[in-house]
Amino acid sequence: MQTKGLVVAGLAGGSGKSVVTVGFIASLVAQGKTVVPFKKGPDYIDAGWMKLAAGRCCYNLDPYLMSEEAILQSFFRRAGECDLAVVEGNRGLYDGVNPQGAYSTAELALLLKLPVLLVINCTKITRTAAAMVLGCLRLDERVDICGVILNQIATERQRSLITKAVEHDTGVPVLGAFPRLDRDIFPMRHLGMIPHQEYAGSRQALDLLARTVSENCDLDRIQEIAAPLALSAFRGTYEADTQPQGRRVRIGILQDAAFQFYYSENLEALERAGADIISINALRDPVLPELDGLYIGGGFPETSARQLAENESFRDSVRQAAEAGLPIYAECGGLIYLGTSIVMDGSEYPLAGVFPIRFGMSDKPQAHGYSIFVVNEPNPFYEKGVEIKGHEFRYSIVLEWQGQPEELVLKMKRGKGFMGGRDGLTKQNVLALYTHVHAEGTPQWAEGLLRRCRARMQQA
Repeated sequence: MQTKGLVVAGLAGGSGKSVVTVGFIASLVAQGKTVVPFKKGPDYIDAGWMKLAAGRCCYNLDPYLMSEEAILQSFFRRAGECDLAVVEGNRGLYDGVNPQGAYSTAELALLLKLPVLLVINCTKITRTAAAMVLGCLRLDERVDICGVILNQIATERQRSLITKAVEHDTGVPVLGAFPRLDRDIFPMRHLGMIPHQEYAGSRQALDLLARTVSENCDLDRIQEIAAPLALSAFRGTYEADTQPQGRRVRIGILQDAAFQFYYSENLEALERAGADIISINALRDPVLPELDGLYIGGGFPETSARQLAENESFRDSVRQAAEAGLPIYAECGGLIYLGTSIVMDGSEYPLAGVFPIRFGMSDKPQAHGYSIFVVNEPNPFYEKGVEIKGHEFRYSIVLEWQGQPEELVLKMKRGKGFMGGRDGLTKQNVLALYTHVHAEGTPQWAEGLLRRCRARMQQA
């Protein structure tokens, strides 16, 4: 079996590349193909839909958070398990953190030596689509744009006009035309699409997208233009996984409709370091089980605030565990959950109460993008002086906190953090912060969490 790969990119966020990518993966899986999905950039929601469509983990490749070597190892190690590796880009093909497009989808495609399938939103245009494709071809001729998918096609005449214009003026084949659908398959909310965990009828949506792609795209030609992967060149570059010493560590993970934002790499890093992952539902489980540590990722606790508040016994068990010294690492939504309450629409919902913080929600983003922090105060998991890259996505605001910014253990070099250019609240063995980290760009994360868990186990 020859494993192949390609990148699906767009001209902008909202171009439809996620709809096309998820439908493409679902249609291939329906044909019996194995697909390993990858998402470029810091993203949980698109990756979750890709995971659901593929029936296997989706991995994130981020040139800002990860070194080139880490990206190559992650991609080629995991791509060897499939017929096709599909990488969905983010934002526009050439969009990056500076005018030169640093860390863009185009740069990732060049690093991986993969061709690009370009998705064009064709709302109210015809030949201008050819100009868009031509501009992408000319901006960086090293990027191999090997095919185009037309999205939001209203009529057969529009499809025909655009197809002839693109192929005549650019020489790039049009390999599919996604029609304008009667309903929005992926309704948008703040931070992007609705996560599949909250989506009623997610399987039906996947079936519809798979049928739409199969009926309107040339799947055979798309697979033909994908590039064969030179997997043998990378088989010897991975360090052998070392077997952790001592007994396994039980790490609880809150995984439910409120807490969904976990990189597959983070959970795998914990397992490689010697953890057994215990999935926990904060909405339904009565109390925490017996654990050696707890990881609370991000998500949308605000959309499940009433259910979280009503599960009083679980909230109490989290607070009691924190006070008893259980190592707890909480990111963004996890930080909110450890607060006293969240106020929304005139109602206040009690939360775990580990930290005396009242949260609220804003209509506008409060932090959105890459971040960097430096550890400059003692904390349970990171050594002082280390610099960590991460990212922030939040609409929440701090309504009330009696502490001072200097009490926070992390200093932001880039990004907003919790307050006053700082992040990271601590109590006992708890560290709660707004910043998300990626384990393959931050190996200190899993190491620090397991180290603190084992230290506490020895004290017991």
